Amino acid sequence: MQYVITKEQDGMTVRDFLRQYLKPSSKMLKYLKYRPDGITVDGAHCTVRYILREGNILSVALLDPAPSEKLRPVKLPIEILYEDEDLVVPSKPADMPTHPSHDHYDDTVANALAYRYREMGIPFVFRPINRLDRNTSGLLLVARNKLSAGRLTRALDRGEIRKRYLAVLDGEMTEQGGVIDACLHRTAKSIIIREVCSPNAPDADAARTEFSVLAVANGHTLVEASPITGRTHQLRVHFAHLGHPITGDDLYGTPSDAIPRHALHAYSLSFPHPATDQPMTLTAPIPADLSALLHSVFPDLDEIGHRKAANP
Repeated sequence: MQYVITKEQDGMTVRDFLRQYLKPSSKMLKYLKYRPDGITVDGAHCTVRYILREGNILSVALLDPAPSEKLRPVKLPIEILYEDEDLVVPSKPADMPTHPSHDHYDDTVANALAYRYREMGIPFVFRPINRLDRNTSGLLLVARNKLSAGRLTRALDRGEIRKRYLAVLDGEMTEQGGVIDACLHRTAKSIIIREVCSPNAPDADAARTEFSVLAVANGHTLVEASPITGRTHQLRVHFAHLGHPITGDDLYGTPSDAIPRHALHAYSLSFPHPATDQPMTLTAPIPADLSALLHSVFPDLDEIGHRKAANP
């Protein structure tokens, strides 16, 4: 990132300039100070005490100097919905984990992005701001540098990142929507499976989900859901708790012949851009398997949430 120093900025120290315009955390500022190319003026390394003059070119090295050694680049199909020097937003397909884990070391979004940036000659470290279960499709927000990661993480903690999901549920809901406020914790028999628990349980995590019903037909309900908290399996457990598990969820409900995975898609993501604070909203196309299910169960919907006009 480069800045051309203006007349109004003449006489500022590098430290004061960065605090005013870049607003790095103290940890990030320390990282830049001790990186050889972290902060330069007119191509030469400088300290944060350097006095800037009109016309100087101040450069700040935000991109990583080297890729992650533990992340293997793998050529995998992945759709990129938005990308700039601060962040990238891929649309994750179903059956692709977000990041490497046991038995999934080279088939993840992280592997795909590592390959993409290696081919572009850009060092890459995977910094996901949100995560999706392997069989949940949709939008992921990934920071491309330390500064963006810190700013987006703080925005997430402040509730400024809004995620909206589409889910098809088993059974026909009578409610039009509402709020599910039910604590979650791991079950005693599994490190993976979660369940609703008492708020007084020693390991209880507060969990809150807002939802609205978009359509009800043929033994199913289509909802838009927004997790206010971000607990593991939150939507899946919350809807199962209501007696309406997500269709195809073989962990909290039952498998479905109509779709080979749970019918959950992260279709909308709103967040403040980490460099400009400008609000952004991105949407992900509905994947083919979920689209087929929607057309089969809700044939009178021409678009999500919009019923076809009745014939005159």
